Amino acid sequence: MLSKKQAKLFFLVGTFTTFLIFIGLTIFSLSKAQDQSHADRITPEVVRGKHLWEKNNCMGCHTIMGEGAYYAPELTNVIERRGEDYVKGVLMSKTPWQPRGRKMVAYAMSEQEANDMVAFFNWISEIDLNGFEKVDRKVSPLAKDMMKD
Repeated sequence: MLSKKQAKLFFLVGTFTTFLIFIGLTIFSLSKAQDQSHADRITPEVVRGKHLWEKNNCMGCHTIMGEGAYYAPELTNVIERRGEDYVKGVLMSKTPWQPRGRKMVAYAMSEQEANDMVAFFNWISEIDLNGFEKVDRKVSPLAKDMMKD
């Protein structure tokens, strides 16, 4: 059994040690060596694409890097899955686009705006997500688990 003085010392040393570990890990995670965003690759097109993403509230239906709504498909790797021409065609469509019964707003973007969105999607797809598995749309996760057995 610890005396009050020993318990107080144990508490203070433990708290101080935990605080130092927290500060060390914070500094480490914010260091340049840990930057995985490729901020040096941000071009004016990527910035304009991000502004279009926000202006059109794309996150109201889509997710990107797991953030956003779940009504429409996840778009982190949309260029890899569908290709630039497909994405540009959807964004430039003058009529509402309706895959599988869900209607996407017809943004009727200009070719420049569509190119900016593609540049944004390409930049997003290059961010290192620490091994976060890319979604395989061909087989459901439940079916994958059953196939392993």
